[in-house]
Amino acid sequence: MTRRIVYILVSLILFFTSDFYGQQAPVFTHHYNSLMFSNPAFAGMREGICVNGIYRQQWAGFKDINGDVVSPQDFLLTVDSPVRLFHGGVGGSIIQDKIGQQSDIVVQLDYAFHTNLSIGTLGIGAGLNIVNRSIDFTKFEAGGADPLLDGLSNESDMKLDASFGLFLSQPGQYYFGVSVTNLLESRFKKFEQSDGEVPTTDRTFYVTGGYNFVLPNNPLFEIEPSVFILSDLASTQYNVSATVKYNDKFWGGLNYRFQESIGVMVGMRFKDFRISYAYDINMMQLSVPGSHEMFLGYCFKIKGDRSRTSYKNTRYL
Repeated sequence: MTRRIVYILVSLILFFTSDFYGQQAPVFTHHYNSLMFSNPAFAGMREGICVNGIYRQQWAGFKDINGDVVSPQDFLLTVDSPVRLFHGGVGGSIIQDKIGQQSDIVVQLDYAFHTNLSIGTLGIGAGLNIVNRSIDFTKFEAGGADPLLDGLSNESDMKLDASFGLFLSQPGQYYFGVSVTNLLESRFKKFEQSDGEVPTTDRTFYVTGGYNFVLPNNPLFEIEPSVFILSDLASTQYNVSATVKYNDKFWGGLNYRFQESIGVMVGMRFKDFRISYAYDINMMQLSVPGSHEMFLGYCFKIKGDRSRTSYKNTRYL
């Protein structure tokens, strides 16, 4: 009985925050390793060809009253590289964002122009997104709210969209970025509702920043506080993190997601590989399970003289 009540409460949360077929953009506890996805200006900011992968399972193992797993799941893969010929960098990402009966697959290609300023390196980036949205109506319990859903099966629709961003970085000291994704808010007319409302891609605004403190009495230790904010203007989510690193090989930290969860992170570096795990402790007081998140990254170093200082901050690797 308790599990049924929890499911109803969680379903209501998903219903009222998703606007029928819309959903808030995914956010990761390892948000500093997902910057290629949220800000195209970050492309090529690292000194090599870098590949990152993140898998997140929200409310791990949570099932509905029918026994179906309804916990949101996300898989993100990004790659980017500096390109001298283009005076900047190029990158791309692919993400599958699944929540309930809806699944979005987004493929994004980015270009960033870099210019050196007295305060750091400024990236100005733009991206092109291809969004494929599919909905399994066979598992959608509309409760008679929309007769247009009757008789539908697994339907999908594909749209083009765009993103734009700015990213300022001083290697080993600080970074700051602002961006917007899904600028065009492309309309999925195939999913038009009986009241005439048409779901769109989710235009989302991002603000992120971080600073690197090296302990003066023990330079092997570094403390890196950071913030990550996203908003679709209907709702805003705030993330505040703090990570402690030792000798650029081991790190641990906390992430606080306002009124939602506290994430505990641990990670290590082995040669050019980086691996990290995070567990989010739910704070919504609904007896909902916690969330798991895994990160794996690798950078292929590009040899040759560079005009910029090498990045030593693990947030960028």
